[in-house]
Amino acid sequence: MFLEFESRIEAIIKFGYGLRNVFEVLSGLCESNKLSPAEYRLYRAGLEAPLHNQWFTVKNVCEAIGALGDMLREEQLATWVEAYPELKHDVHKESKTIAVIQAGNIPLVGFHDFVCVLMAGHRFLGKLSSQDQILPVAAAGLLIEINSEFGNMIEFSGEPIRGFDGVVATGSNNSARYFEYYFGKYPHIIRKNRNSAAVITGRDTSAELTLLGSDVFTFFGLGCRNVSKLLVPVGFNPEVFREAWAEWKHVADHHKYFNNYDYFKAVYLINKQPFCDIDFCLLRREKPLGSPVSVVHYEEYSSESWLRDYLENEKDNLQCIIGNISLPNHSIIPFGTSQRPSLWDYADRIDTMKFLLADI
Repeated sequence: MFLEFESRIEAIIKFGYGLRNVFEVLSGLCESNKLSPAEYRLYRAGLEAPLHNQWFTVKNVCEAIGALGDMLREEQLATWVEAYPELKHDVHKESKTIAVIQAGNIPLVGFHDFVCVLMAGHRFLGKLSSQDQILPVAAAGLLIEINSEFGNMIEFSGEPIRGFDGVVATGSNNSARYFEYYFGKYPHIIRKNRNSAAVITGRDTSAELTLLGSDVFTFFGLGCRNVSKLLVPVGFNPEVFREAWAEWKHVADHHKYFNNYDYFKAVYLINKQPFCDIDFCLLRREKPLGSPVSVVHYEEYSSESWLRDYLENEKDNLQCIIGNISLPNHSIIPFGTSQRPSLWDYADRIDTMKFLLADI
């Protein structure tokens, strides 16, 4: 079975409308009686998500669905597919089965792979994460409601997967070694752990530093696009974030986040390790890119050349770089945009669509 390009793109555009409808209801902007049956099921899955994963608050699910709905706006889709002429002309006619091993660190984190596989005309075989089992299925149900032919192109499994032609797998550095062992003989994309960093120049406005708060705290900082490391000029005082990030104090109302904050604060105090406490987040001068939940690392730089060298050395560990600075050979996105990627912002800078359109 092969669903023609025009049918696929039309359904995906409507899919975006449906996601935005669910976002509006979850955020309290309108009543649920405006939703279609499948939209309502996704809405209910959003309300029930915290019962299955306590990190998946309704607010976080709402944020994820809103961002994905915006990603699928018609103008964004048109720009995206323009880069792949073989898509429009259905040059790639043979459907393959693509296994997608999904992570579960933030709500619907495997959504982009889901859209890529289906837009490429392939069958999607999703291996659900134990941390996110209801939202992907409910989202897929919305697409199937729009065009029932997708029912033949989508399958989810909680069991070991079989009968696939290619693999897209996302996980930790440890799980990536297992993925290489089990899936290495298939055409594959295997993604490892990455983190994101922000460059502070000392000339950033208070509004920009406030926007940075969303890059740090959305999804409690659990995503690879969340900022876990700040690169700051020599002498920078991290106390400025007490006011700049004040609107994110509510994250400490969540017991799992607060337990992390309380634990690491106690560890640093007992070990007499210096830190800056802004009452709901701890800032530590540390070299590692990755930081624990409730902790943000920072490191001082003395020159732009040091900054360039650092980013070059860490390029394979960085998912994205946030800031208001231009550096050669580095793509830097504005403050406050890390959790609002476009369709062409591929994870690990690997073009998933190009891979799916190749001879798998």
